[in-house]
Amino acid sequence: MIKTLRIATRQSRLALWQTEYVADTLRRSIQGLEVEILPMTTKGDQTLDQSLAKIGGKGLFIKELETAMLEGHADLAVHSMKDVPWRLPDGMIIAAVLQRADPGDALVANGELENLMDLPEGARVGTSSLRRQAQIRHLRPDLKIASVRGNVETRLNKLESGEFDAVVLAAAGLKRLGFGSRISARLDFDECLPAIGQGAIGIECRADNEELITALQQVQHPGTRRCLDAERSLAAKLEASCESPVAAYAEVRDGELLLRGLVASPDGTKVISGRRRGRLIDAEWLGQDLARELIENGAGDILAGTGPHA
Repeated sequence: MIKTLRIATRQSRLALWQTEYVADTLRRSIQGLEVEILPMTTKGDQTLDQSLAKIGGKGLFIKELETAMLEGHADLAVHSMKDVPWRLPDGMIIAAVLQRADPGDALVANGELENLMDLPEGARVGTSSLRRQAQIRHLRPDLKIASVRGNVETRLNKLESGEFDAVVLAAAGLKRLGFGSRISARLDFDECLPAIGQGAIGIECRADNEELITALQQVQHPGTRRCLDAERSLAAKLEASCESPVAAYAEVRDGELLLRGLVASPDGTKVISGRRRGRLIDAEWLGQDLARELIENGAGDILAGTGPHA
């Protein structure tokens, strides 16, 4: 019977919120459980003056956490699933995912607007995501899009200082930190398909810790898990990194899994998309099959030109 758990986490306010949320969920599910939270600084948090693609990708946000688990200093780690590469280190596993929150992207702007098209011509938009940049450029090639890194508060401060006219952020992160009222407009899925895993919180641990993996099934949300299996299998088949201009979103609808996927060129001139619908138990196959279609339609050529995959 598990009595104590040590959770490794990044030190950002959003990461700590998510970890506390998981800790409370585990305490309610496992009677008498004590939880120790171990905040850590990762290379991804320390290096803010370069793009993620140049310094190694979003995996840099979780590498130190994985090392702590492999070395026995922590039992598990809590992640935003959009930051987790499809290829995990040997000996690690995503043991459980919690019910997904809002998966979409949100526009936060200086001034009122109802949608992306309301931004004035030439407006300055900040986002660090190549996926978002590509899709927004496809719809609004006139906009001036620039990379912006840092935590949610840092990005909002840059907006308020006038560095940008608008920034694009994950709606779930804004809501979890109490900034939901700052959302000026939602980007619907036809405008900007979400990142793989966006809005979902995952729990990673060592693959050999069978007792912990079994215990974590108490907090697993089966529907969300199936959706992420489909999205992540698409990424794996494409061999896409977290920085690739790849988007996917799966949802359970009428007892079936509906998966949408997209690959776009960084300049937004080419967008290749598709859909699959099928049984929940076929989630991984649906992701792979859709990826094959995207590759046949030219996605492979786009991805080959966007740098190394991971």
